[in-house]
Amino acid sequence: MKFFWIVPFFLLQDAEAFLMKNAKVKLCLAASPMNGNLLLEDCDPESDFQDWSWQGHSLMNQGTRSCLAVVGANSVQTSVCGSTSWDCSDSLLSPLGSSQGYLVANRKGVALNDVRGLKAQWQDVAERSVCEEKAAGAKQDRYFLAALASTHGYEHTAGSTTLALGIDQEELEELLWFFRREDPSAWNYSILALLFVALILGLLLLAINVARNRKRKIHVFQEAAEAAQQAELEANQALMPVQQEYSPAEPGKQEPLPQDQKAGEVVVQWKDGTITSLYTERSED
Repeated sequence: MKFFWIVPFFLLQDAEAFLMKNAKVKLCLAASPMNGNLLLEDCDPESDFQDWSWQGHSLMNQGTRSCLAVVGANSVQTSVCGSTSWDCSDSLLSPLGSSQGYLVANRKGVALNDVRGLKAQWQDVAERSVCEEKAAGAKQDRYFLAALASTHGYEHTAGSTTLALGIDQEELEELLWFFRREDPSAWNYSILALLFVALILGLLLLAINVARNRKRKIHVFQEAAEAAQQAELEANQALMPVQQEYSPAEPGKQEPLPQDQKAGEVVVQWKDGTITSLYTERSED
């Protein structure tokens, strides 16, 4: 059961990262991935080497996974986490248990100095103090520990959890409300019913669309067939006078030759209907 609380806790740890911008120079503190030195660069929320997060009293860089540490007298760089703890008050960062001064921005980078001006004040991009980020991280860690203890208490005994945390029952119930869980059965059933209705509606619309497309195709095909028939009929009607004009006369309809006409004789039919021979033989004397 604890595993389900630990996974979102580590996801939230990455979400707590923030930029450390100096109030004087308006540049952000960045860790060098090569040698552990600290740089002052233009603020870039997309850079992991400018993301810092509170791990207890240590400041860890998300890009190098190392922490802000004091090296030598006044030098500061990234090193193994746990070597240096930091106290944060009024946007000022100072090593715990030491009188070396405060973390100050200068031309070369950062160092420890006794100056308490704007050069020693560190904020995030929203101009909130980095101390507020530490308080928010501590509050979230407290909620997480309370949630773990509450799950452990429900598995064994709830009374021992309250005693181990040192908090009263009312505050424990408030923390449990922060990590409340509800039964999603009604919501799941509602979504399932809506999906079923949407499926039926989709199938109905699909069937209607298929039927309409089929009717449209049949109608278009019928119109095309009728147009083809009409064109063929008009073409035949246009060709009939030409065929009648140039078609040869039937043999049965040819006018018979006059009975007194001889073979090889050329006759002419005049407009008045009389028929005469073109060449007439002269009677022999």
